[in-house]
Amino acid sequence: MTKVLRCKEVGVDCDFEAKGNSVEDIMRQAQKHAKEKHGMDTIPPELLEKVQKAIHDE
Repeated sequence: MTKVLRCKEVGVDCDFEAKGNSVEDIMRQAQKHAKEKHGMDTIPPELLEKVQKAIHDE
């Protein structure tokens, strides 16, 4: 089943949506997006926890 993460679901005003087959795939996409679009070299621990909890089956 496809997994999905949306920036809006973690409280960020952004239309980004990552889809993939695993949590690891979603996290790679999220880290790349956070760096390129939000200027984050790393995802802060408190946001990382929200991101991991927000990944769900589509």
